[in-house]
Amino acid sequence: MDGGGLSIALLGPLEVRLDGAPVLLTTSRLRALLAVLAVFAGDAVTVERLALALWGEELPANARRSVQTYVTRLRRAIGRAAIRTTPDGYVLDVDPGQVDVLRFRALVAEAGRARGTAEERELVEEARRLWRGQPFEGIDSDWLRATVSPSLQELHLSTVERRVDLGLAEGRHGELVAELLGLAAGHPLRESLWGRLLVVLKASGRQAEALTLYERLRRRLADELGTDPSAELRRIHACLLRPGPRQGGVAVFTGVVEPCAGGCLISGKAVEGKVEGEGGGEGERRFLAFVWSSV
Repeated sequence: MDGGGLSIALLGPLEVRLDGAPVLLTTSRLRALLAVLAVFAGDAVTVERLALALWGEELPANARRSVQTYVTRLRRAIGRAAIRTTPDGYVLDVDPGQVDVLRFRALVAEAGRARGTAEERELVEEARRLWRGQPFEGIDSDWLRATVSPSLQELHLSTVERRVDLGLAEGRHGELVAELLGLAAGHPLRESLWGRLLVVLKASGRQAEALTLYERLRRRLADELGTDPSAELRRIHACLLRPGPRQGGVAVFTGVVEPCAGGCLISGKAVEGKVEGEGGGEGERRFLAFVWSSV
């Protein structure tokens, strides 16, 4: 690719590097211009779309000339060969793997194709590590926030939820609590995320906290949306109301089950934080584990 050693990170504060050296873009419109070109790297972006992303509805008198001026300035910063002119716009010639937004989308798609294999978890983890904050931080563009960011956020959340499902199936619920608490606080009405948080808290022995959070969510849904929790959340709540295992005998689900839309009963003996056996024996307990199908 003509872009050579150019790399662009947009999933958090903007980071631009050329042959390993940081590139400083001094104006918000230069940053917005690069961001839009990078999101569509390899494809032509029309002058009209670029102008809308840079100025919104308050376009300059000669939008085409103004876009050309900023493209010239951007070429000085990242190399003239990196931006190619087309009959109706411009193309950023850069390896898609060097743009974190495009790399993230590709990893999620690859993980979907590898669903149910050992490779899936590695791909999901790699995709998650690309996120350093909110998309397009420090880039002032209403167009990016309105048209590109929402789909990226949704894909990110569905990827996090899939990672949680994999972690629960592997018995790694403890390491998921802090991340889910933060995400749920930022998405107070996303029931699928809250459902996973409640399950993880129960699996971590924090049943009372899970019940408190469920009640908080129930009130928020009623106050802001005029609705009740979903059937799935109500099933999880019913599970939370059942007495859990005694302290010191908390069982952790470490097996793998096929994704399902409801719950499944797992039998076994709580021995040093693990579930032993396949059920049916004397003195064994039965535990309810929820595993979601793909989002």
